[in-house]
Amino acid sequence: MKTRNDWETALSVIEKIEKAGFEAVIVGGAVRDHLLQRKIHDVDVATNALPMEIKKIFNNTVDVGIEHGTVIVLDEGSPIEVTTYRTDGTYTDYRRPEEVTFVRELPKDLERRDFTINAMAYTKDGGIIDLFGGKEDLENRIIRAVGDANSRFREDALRMLRAVRFVAQLGFSIEESTMKAIQKDSDLIEFIAHERIHMELSKMWVADYVYLGIEALVESHLANYLPGNFAEHLDEWKYFYTKKPEVGWAYLCLLNRNEMENIMEYYRYSNKEKYFAKNVLHVYDRLLNRWNEVDYFLNDLAILETAYDFAVWQGKTVPFSREHIAQVKKHLPIQSMDEFALNGHLLMKWTGKRGGPWIKEALDKALYAVLTGQVKNEEEQLKEWFYNEFIHER
Repeated sequence: MKTRNDWETALSVIEKIEKAGFEAVIVGGAVRDHLLQRKIHDVDVATNALPMEIKKIFNNTVDVGIEHGTVIVLDEGSPIEVTTYRTDGTYTDYRRPEEVTFVRELPKDLERRDFTINAMAYTKDGGIIDLFGGKEDLENRIIRAVGDANSRFREDALRMLRAVRFVAQLGFSIEESTMKAIQKDSDLIEFIAHERIHMELSKMWVADYVYLGIEALVESHLANYLPGNFAEHLDEWKYFYTKKPEVGWAYLCLLNRNEMENIMEYYRYSNKEKYFAKNVLHVYDRLLNRWNEVDYFLNDLAILETAYDFAVWQGKTVPFSREHIAQVKKHLPIQSMDEFALNGHLLMKWTGKRGGPWIKEALDKALYAVLTGQVKNEEEQLKEWFYNEFIHER
């Protein structure tokens, strides 16, 4: 299903461009997802008008990539990228062309695109321009390169990983000659910036068919050049499913504990992803020895639930349901350290002693006593517990 706002906005932009004497169409993934009745995230417009001609048609534009023909139009509401038809020059780094040439013919623009399912155009009147069999490939659930596959991948080696990502997102298979071309040029993935690889895999983790994507990653030989031992761990991805990219990055670390630091460095984990992965793995290890109330208290629900999912995907026996986690956490006597009625200053005041390791020991034991219901979270009750239980035990 399409995002009506952006789709209708794009059609309004096209209408104005056509009234100015030019042609314009919706292109790329939006057309593919429209035909598949999937949710559309970005609606891009291509036109035979040059960037400066677009800027004359609309009052409110932003130059985001004008040297490559792209202008963002803001006049109609949602921002819409409008890009001039173009052909690409020589590729020297397996990623970007040295130069682009603006053209007035749509076919020349479509033939430079990566896959047939992404090389269709949608006209304002609802017509589909399909020069490379994209509709048929959609019906047959196939990912096929436009033209010569090896040429497409040597122009931009990231396209090989994009093919795998589309497998994960759509549940399609990679057409035989396209797969052979990826296998032949799979080593070119080493020329791609790790940040770009991170972006593609982040999209794959939240896809509906992640296992098929990992399978394609292995079959394409791309896995041979990416850390993660995907072939070795293939079966362990079978039940993986999430809508949060950080869960995928944490699971990759779980499957590669001995290489975790290298994994994080290579794929350029963000600080948030590192924190999440390390905490989930710690809680996962704790789960295998049974969580106590402190585990529920100290960890966010998302981390607890992710650790639970990891155990299930790994075939571990967990003696409670996922829903049980939220219920236990909800019914803890306190929900944060801000609510805890005891602190180091009170302990030093009660004893007249200086600070030291004993304070942490006392606070940890007092917190556990509160969380397990041994003592109420009240200052006087905690003071009594401190003298009768902690001091007496020491």
